[in-house]
Amino acid sequence: MSKKKLTGPVRDSAELERLAAYKKVAKEYIERNLLSEEEADRQRAFVFSKNIKFSILVPLYNTPIAYLKEMIESVLAQTYGNFELCLADGSDRRHGKVRKVCLKYAASDKRVVYKKLKENKGIAGNTNECIEMATGDYLALFDHDDLLHPAALFEMMQVICGEDADFVYTDEVAFENEDITDVINLHFKSDFAPDTLLANNYICHFTSFKATLIQEAGMFRQYDGSQDHDMILRLTAVAKKICHIPKVLYYWRSHPASVASDISAKPYAVTAGKKVVTDFLAARGVDATVESTKVFPAIYKINYKITGTPLVSIIIPNKDHIKDLTRCIDSIKAHSTYDNYEIVVVENNSTSEIIFKYYEYLETFDNVHVVRYPEQFNYAAINNFGAKYANGEYLLLLNNDTEVITPEWIEEMLAYAQRQDVGVVGAKLYYEDNTIQHAGIVVGLGAHRAAGHIHYGVPAASKGYMGKLHYTQNVSAVTGACLMVKKSIYDAVGGLDEKFAVAFNDVDFCLRLRDKGYLNIFTPDAELYHYESKSRGLENTTTKRKRFDGEVKLFRERWAELIAKGDPYYNVNFSLDYADYAIRSENE
Repeated sequence: MSKKKLTGPVRDSAELERLAAYKKVAKEYIERNLLSEEEADRQRAFVFSKNIKFSILVPLYNTPIAYLKEMIESVLAQTYGNFELCLADGSDRRHGKVRKVCLKYAASDKRVVYKKLKENKGIAGNTNECIEMATGDYLALFDHDDLLHPAALFEMMQVICGEDADFVYTDEVAFENEDITDVINLHFKSDFAPDTLLANNYICHFTSFKATLIQEAGMFRQYDGSQDHDMILRLTAVAKKICHIPKVLYYWRSHPASVASDISAKPYAVTAGKKVVTDFLAARGVDATVESTKVFPAIYKINYKITGTPLVSIIIPNKDHIKDLTRCIDSIKAHSTYDNYEIVVVENNSTSEIIFKYYEYLETFDNVHVVRYPEQFNYAAINNFGAKYANGEYLLLLNNDTEVITPEWIEEMLAYAQRQDVGVVGAKLYYEDNTIQHAGIVVGLGAHRAAGHIHYGVPAASKGYMGKLHYTQNVSAVTGACLMVKKSIYDAVGGLDEKFAVAFNDVDFCLRLRDKGYLNIFTPDAELYHYESKSRGLENTTTKRKRFDGEVKLFRERWAELIAKGDPYYNVNFSLDYADYAIRSENE
């Protein structure tokens, strides 16, 4: 990949040029996203099938007057007008002007509803006061110093009426210097991803939900600095239809007092965030501990307790490649802290004498077995053959050209694979030059618009887009080069589809499991080297190229609807031409 684009805001001095390029592209996006007067008029005149009233909840506390006015004006400018703005004011005596400004707006527009609180109850308590004031069908969460896009409620109405959604959220932008086009980052989000949400409150702004959900989820609780994460976790747990609008409809102002400037500088919020996730899981009977990730204090690693010590069958296809296979198995034996595993090597038409001598040595170990698959090379068929000889409760498909880095790699994958709602779990793989080979797969990505590895070729030290290279998250698919799945699930769907002899069998497998309701997981906490050549190309003979093109065609036909709609874990605002979360060009 010759062309590189920025993965997110970078403040390192060595990246100033890339930062400037990102800001330029981001500014162009924001400007394209502005509402024309013609479109605004069309939206104001539009008649929806439902008459929904929104209650926009804004807890106030010593709000800077300029920000307060801009916030209120952005609500009054909404093209969908059936709303009320509920302002619960906990400001102290020195900030009496907040009250005066709010009362002035309330006097001129009955949709502005104001209440002066006797005392400041914090964000959670003040927001609960807003809820008590609310009379709307849907409640929307809005911070006192931010701005709404004028079409925010209109766009939400489209989803509520069209999808019968009871929980809706949008994309957002963080900006600074009083200018919405002076972008810190554009946060283009995935569709609902429960594991991603546990690790990171990616949903955040702008959120609206059916008022009746509060009766099931409960009111805001006192998790200082992380009360929104707690509420969103509880709301999404009871919501029946969660919808994401992939448009920037919320402007998050960054200033010294705001979380947008740097939540990591507020240790109390990080502590509260870890407790939010711990308490949420505990309330559902899940035994887990929560810690900050290595790179981001406010993004979390969940350590699920592994039940028992189930046998894991590691299936490794092999033909010759004595050096690769030796390194792979030696690394498993030397580094793995989980010891209840077996290795099933599937021999496929090797010709060198030395590899058979090595097989003889391997079979002196009780937990290593070599089985022969004499047919023509077919990666899917070889793994399916190996699975028949596996005794484990879990299968771990592993390429022979991998090398274990993380001693707890099996535990990290098993902790997720053991869950009843999880299909496959994939690992973080590096090339020998310490660039990313695999960190999850996006359907539709790449020149063939079939599927491609995201963050491909990015330096291992990179944080990735919005920190994605450093926390466990939901993805559509992972690579079969290192993939864990329950054997019962593997067998139930017939394993890998052997029509995909080399390419896309792993992606197809993951998507078939997702169609059955399973979640697929990428974890960066299981790390391996994958010595696959970066420069090998897709295919190097006419016959192989023809076979690859046939597999592309089959994959695109089978998953045509998904490809057309777009990968739910990859925002439509990202380019499908590049693997580093580059912003989609206007012409793409």
